[in-house]
Amino acid sequence: MNLRKRLRLYVITDRRLRDEIETVNAALEGGATAIQMRIKNAPTGEMIKVGRELRKITKEYDALFFVDDRLDVALAVNADGVQLGPEDMPVSIARELAPNLIIGASVYSLKEALKAEREGADYLGAGSVFPTKTKKDARVLGLEGLKKVVKSVKIPVVAIGGINHENVRKVLEIGVDGIAVISAIVGAPDVKKATEEMRKIIDEYLGGE
Repeated sequence: MNLRKRLRLYVITDRRLRDEIETVNAALEGGATAIQMRIKNAPTGEMIKVGRELRKITKEYDALFFVDDRLDVALAVNADGVQLGPEDMPVSIARELAPNLIIGASVYSLKEALKAEREGADYLGAGSVFPTKTKKDARVLGLEGLKKVVKSVKIPVVAIGGINHENVRKVLEIGVDGIAVISAIVGAPDVKKATEEMRKIIDEYLGGE
């Protein structure tokens, strides 16, 4: 399966809402194709411990596994890739240090998207599409901004930020390759069911397997 298809439903963990292991098991059972471990302000040893568990689970489902921000942790847990923001290690340096990892870049403007593509990112996490409570300081790219990014780059684009079951169709109509979700799935009463419902909508636009 190519990278675009494997990025179609990308679930990001958030321990403020639910435990990582519980989240990932249910999300994969519901049809998530990629998982990103996002743990802020925890000791590195704890990130590695949790990351190794998530690596095992994602292998069982043949899902991609990414680590947020930390290249060292991604390498330590044998993740498929790392997601880097504008304030993290530059994509070009991460590429030199870990040539075999998939490198995703978080971008918040067309300028950042073009820069990340030039530096060698494999895909973009572009947002925030809508205002989000998960990341209150996130810059809002909006649907129009997202459209410009999709039209301007050749690498896959995953939309992120405030996307839920009600507004996801507006995002898919723009032509993104995937949807990244936190609250609408991790914060749902039933993670598996919320994932299944989101996957069904995405497949309507991007085609089933």
